[in-house]
Parts: sequence; structure tokens; C-alpha cells
Amino acid sequence: MELTLYDSYQRVKRPFIPLSDTAVGLYSCGPTVYDYAHIGNLRSYLFADLLKRTLRLNGYRVNHVMNITDVGHLVSDGDEGEDKMEKGARKHQSSAWQIAKYFEKAFLADLKRLGIGLPDTLCRATEHIEEQIRYIQALESKGFTYHTPDGIYFDTSKLKNYGHLARLKAQGLKAGARVEMGEKKHLSDFALWKFSGDVRRQMQWDSPWGTGFPGWHIECSAMSEKYLGERFDIHTGGTDHISVHHSNEIAQSEAKNGHVPANFWLHGAFLQLGSQKISKSGQSLLLRGLLEQGFDPMALRYLNLTGHYRSELNFTFEALKGAATALNRLRKHVASWPEGGEIDSDYAEQFKSKLNDDLNTPRALALIWKLIDSELPPETKRATLVWFDETLGLDLEYQAQLVIPQEIIALAEKRFEARSSGQWQQADELRQAILEAGFEIKDSQNGFTLESRV
Repeated sequence: MELTLYDSYQRVKRPFIPLSDTAVGLYSCGPTVYDYAHIGNLRSYLFADLLKRTLRLNGYRVNHVMNITDVGHLVSDGDEGEDKMEKGARKHQSSAWQIAKYFEKAFLADLKRLGIGLPDTLCRATEHIEEQIRYIQALESKGFTYHTPDGIYFDTSKLKNYGHLARLKAQGLKAGARVEMGEKKHLSDFALWKFSGDVRRQMQWDSPWGTGFPGWHIECSAMSEKYLGERFDIHTGGTDHISVHHSNEIAQSEAKNGHVPANFWLHGAFLQLGSQKISKSGQSLLLRGLLEQGFDPMALRYLNLTGHYRSELNFTFEALKGAATALNRLRKHVASWPEGGEIDSDYAEQFKSKLNDDLNTPRALALIWKLIDSELPPETKRATLVWFDETLGLDLEYQAQLVIPQEIIALAEKRFEARSSGQWQQADELRQAILEAGFEIKDSQNGFTLESRV
């Protein structure tokens, strides 16, 4: 029953023991809000939400912090090119400040649709410039920084264990390699503060080194330390963060504080489209695009649960349809079973043991179907399945709680009358009105049924 998690830093699955008795400190790398999050991005937050729910399943109180990157993330991990926020502002013909607010709101709406709980603290990089400046000053006082014409850089050669998370090797890196603006001493060095230069940026601040903006990596180090302290329990993100972003976060903390900031580093694998990771925000691969095609957002959550968070998961619309079918079956079972039962202790213990094995959701889902086919009383099945759902977050009682608005029922009855009298065009128009209101009508020999589409 002991909770074990795979720590990317030590590259081993090991027992989770919290650093404090008060609460588990959890930091998740949040989005860069220059565009809509695609379903590949959202897998990271589904995984973090599952982790948080599993920690609570084990009786832990969780203090969850997530950043919003609204400045400092350049289009290249090599500190080259422009800030993604500036690029996004030009694409959407708006100001960087406006698109940051707009796409943050869109991102939070996606989280709500997927049943992902908000963090206890949502911190924006632009609201913590002073903390980032002080962090850089601390690194500077310890001799880990140097000045170039385009910014202040972290000298990775001064840190003996740099890149341990990604098992990077410094050998062969060429000193003095040119970057687009200025010079770095080593290829692995990274920007802490970038100067605006002659370019008037929408987002820039005064600093002891000159007018400019912070680098991407410094924000997470500064904000995680402010809200969780120099040491905290778990840091999450995607596997793409390992080689650059998280390696540099660790370097900053080791240089300033003498230790790695998080006790566990958990990384979620990519959602794949064929052989390629989903990394484009094409309309069909946005959550809003799936909704427009009639998919329940919880079907995407179910699909993600079918794969282990550390394994790449292939996305197809056929797979999503299969997930939607399975989800609807579960909801209909719950709706058909009576309330008032007790949770089956044996199934509860099995469920917890599977999630405590590094969040093994495929086995947890298999247990659900075993429960459904069992000889347990229906009320026991319902109580147990609803208890499972507190951790899985699939909203399985949705069908049982669904109340169809009276005006939708009236439209459906009017459509039924139109069909019965052969007024097919009117019936089609009424069906479309019902669909646009978020409901689906299904015809049967005895009339019709209504279901919500979202």
C-alpha cells in the first residue's frame, strides 16, 4: 500500500516520504500563455492532477503551486530568438499583456472542463520580477554569473554536477560559441536576464544590470522558493523539460542554496500523433476543437488514463471515440445502480495499491471493469466506483445527476411531433437547435432520449 513514485533525478522508483508533516509541497511547470494549449500540453496537467488526487487518497494535504509563464520564454532553448509572448502578440495582433490574460483564461477554462483542480497558488512571472532579480543577485554574489552584450548568463562550468538530471556531459562543448545576440562561454550556459537593447519591448523592466526581462528558468526557481521554500517534495513537468528547463532550475538552486530544490522529479511522457509528439495547436487538436466535434472532454481524460503517465500515448480520433464509449458505459452503470451502499474494502485496497504503484492507471481502469462484472450488490458497486472516481476524476455520477432543462425537453417534444407528421425540415432545424444548446437527441421506437454533449 506504500506510495512509490519514479524519481527522474535518481532514475529509480522509490517510496514517497514527505519532507514535512504539515503538507506536501508540489510545484508544476505551467503554460507559456502565448496561444491555446493543445491536447498534448494538457496531458501534463492531467498527470499532475492525478498525482495530487493520489496524494490526497493517501491522506496527505497538498500545497500545489503552478506558474504562468507570461514573459521570458524564448522561441529557442538556446537563448536565441524573440520572446514567445512578443511573437504571440504579433500573431494575434494584440499586446503581449492582453494575450497573456486571454490565453491564461482559456487555459484555466480547459482545466475546468477536464476536471483538473486549480493549484493553491497560481503565480505569474510578470508579478515576481523583484524576486527573480534578487535570485540573480544571489547567484552573482556567489560567482556563478557573467555579463555579455545581450544579458547576464549562468556559468555552468562553475557547477560540478551540472546536468545530472538529464545525464548531460560537458565534454566536447565549445567555449565562446556565438549566439544570436552576444557570446556565451559554454554551450550549456543560459540566460538569467536578457537586455532589451535598442528594441522597445512590450514587457521590460529596470534591473541592476540594465533594462530587460528575466530568462525562462529563473522564474520557476524564484517562485517555487517563495511559495514552497528552498526544499519541497515534488516537481512535475513534461519529459521535454528534463534536458534544459529543469536541469537549469536545479543548477540555479544548487548554486544559490547548495542542494536540489525538489525531493522528487516526476515527468509525464508525450501524447503522440502517429510517430510525432503533438506540438502544434491546430484547431482539431485543441480541447475546444474536440468539443466542437461533439466529444465529451472527460473522454480525453479517460483516454489519458488508459496509458501510464511515463509512457507515450498515441492519440487517434478512433481511440477517443472508444474512450467516450467506455466512459458512457461507466456513467450508465452508476446511474442504473441504487445509492446507499458501502464501499467494498477489498476493491478499495486493490485500487489504492495500483495507484500507489507509481500511478498505474491502466491497472486501475482494469480493476473498474472487474468490479462491474463482479457479483457484488449493485449498491456496493456504485459506492465503490464513486469512491474510485474521487481519484480518477471522471465525473461518473454525471449521468445520474443530469437534469435536462425544460426548454430543451420542449424542443425535443416539438421535434418528435414534426417527425411524426413528416415535417422533416422543421425536425432537422429543431435537432440543430438542441445540438447547439449542448444536448444530443437520440430517436427510439417509443420516442426519444436526451443526453448532454459536454
